[in-house]
Amino acid sequence: MERDKKECILTAATRLFASFGFKKTSVDQIAKDAGVAKGTVYLAADTKEDLFYQAVHREVRAYTAEIAKLIDPRKAADVMLAETTLAGIQYLDERPLVRDLIFGNHQILLPEWADRLDELRALGRTNCAEIIRLGVRQGVFRADLDVEELSILLEDMAIATQVFHNRGANKAERLRKRLVTAFDLLMNGIRKTEEALSSQLSAVSKNPGTSPAELKAES
Repeated sequence: MERDKKECILTAATRLFASFGFKKTSVDQIAKDAGVAKGTVYLAADTKEDLFYQAVHREVRAYTAEIAKLIDPRKAADVMLAETTLAGIQYLDERPLVRDLIFGNHQILLPEWADRLDELRALGRTNCAEIIRLGVRQGVFRADLDVEELSILLEDMAIATQVFHNRGANKAERLRKRLVTAFDLLMNGIRKTEEALSSQLSAVSKNPGTSPAELKAES
């Protein structure tokens, strides 16, 4: 099949699947929107499910390429990690096929395609993994980190932020505030600095039975 014709079919499929979902989009609609015969659509994909997978794959590649533009080895990796996470959340508003892939909705809808869809989901995390590895090389992040698991954890955090905070008139500020707090927690933890903690533990050892809160009040 000619590359241009297949691209036209995928563009139509992507637009319709994003607007109406997999179930409510028919191959007839895709053919009409693409300006081709229904049989021509089946030259681009064996089944409707295959066409849907190709459309999602196309969107994930576009999403990954867009976020990759923000990666600059001259910048600190921790700053880039926060910036790309926020940009990714905002990007998902415009790419419902990618959003539903990350949320796991496609895998529920098409369980027989779940493994291949999960591979696409992993493809969407490649930028995050690259930034973490860059951070290790910069000396910003620990060298013993499990990069893949940390990438999944950060994706989970982004999903929760998207679900619970990406709405309302002040959603941009809510997203920013939540991500600032989340990354501060991720980078610095909830403990005091080592010096402050050591000082407090020393005080506790000298005053058994006195709580850290009481010591703080006394100071």
